[in-house]
Amino acid sequence: MKVLKSVFFVILFLGVLGFGGFIYLGQSSKNGQAPGLSQGQLAPCPSSPNCVSSEAGTEPGKRVETLTPGVWDKISATINDMGGTLTVTGDDYIAAEFTSATFGFVDDIEFRRAEDAVHVRSGSRVGYSDAGVNAARVDELRAKLAN
Repeated sequence: MKVLKSVFFVILFLGVLGFGGFIYLGQSSKNGQAPGLSQGQLAPCPSSPNCVSSEAGTEPGKRVETLTPGVWDKISATINDMGGTLTVTGDDYIAAEFTSATFGFVDDIEFRRAEDAVHVRSGSRVGYSDAGVNAARVDELRAKLAN
């Protein structure tokens, strides 16, 4: 019985430690900003699987299609409708943040207007995996912009 009790407390301790770690990461993600432009393009995705981008050179598993140029004027309103917060709006660049309900993780979504397309990048600020949240967000945004 004593061993069972010890195992229970170890598991409880590890659970509390893990929960606290997620809270810490969520709070840490609030201190930051979108990567912005790098040499005239959206910043490349990191090696972790928590980012998608339409920029040239993005590896296949993280690559999403560009948006059509005609949607540029609807992006800001659509981001607001989806619950995002615009952080930068310019003639050729838009950045916004989405905060998860659980633990408050912040993800950035960015747009760069090119002559023939609108490039998009969506990525998590912290952590490794996003369970496909950023790719799903781009898909949802694409569908809403099509209407």
